[in-house]
Amino acid sequence: MDWPTAIARLGGDHLIAAVAWNDLEARYREPHRRYHDLRHAKAVARDSGALAVAFGLGARERALVAIAAWTHDVVYDARPGEDERASAAWTRDELTTAGVPENAITRAEDLVLCTITHSAPDDDLLATALLDADLAVLGADKATYEEYARGVREEYSIYSDEDWRAGRVAVLTNLLDRPRLYRSEIGRARWESKARENLAGELTRWRDADPHHR
Repeated sequence: MDWPTAIARLGGDHLIAAVAWNDLEARYREPHRRYHDLRHAKAVARDSGALAVAFGLGARERALVAIAAWTHDVVYDARPGEDERASAAWTRDELTTAGVPENAITRAEDLVLCTITHSAPDDDLLATALLDADLAVLGADKATYEEYARGVREEYSIYSDEDWRAGRVAVLTNLLDRPRLYRSEIGRARWESKARENLAGELTRWRDADPHHR
């Protein structure tokens, strides 16, 4: 679902929403972004929308998922936690300006915030659609996954190769240790197997590149 449609379905002014979209688009095109860019936002909006339909969510719920998908990385400076909170604040400000009701604003804001820990109650289908879509890239084809991994490394270029390697190994190990990467059965059927293959491959490469690893 596109941004103006989502805003309108939540009772907001689509003309005011167009102004917010211009700012959103400009932010996602900032030069320091190498993965968390407009392509990523579009992909999350697409995949979360498909999941929301598959879950049987109503029009208003699908609009909330779409808003969170478009805005979850609207502020991105490679500061985990801070970026998501700033993105949630941007979401609140712009939805308020557009005249969206408070209950919808709060729900959209909470969805963005759940991307900090990538957790939510098991029965929260809106969060499930968003979070599974946000991780869909892990289960992409090898070339797409490697492009994602390079992009994230470039976004954290302030860190040395050694520090990045240690941090990335910890992240990859944590992901692979999870009993499941995706919250929904649909997500697991679509992406789980390939995601584990991609993650394991990257982990092996980083470990092989570590002179201290035997």
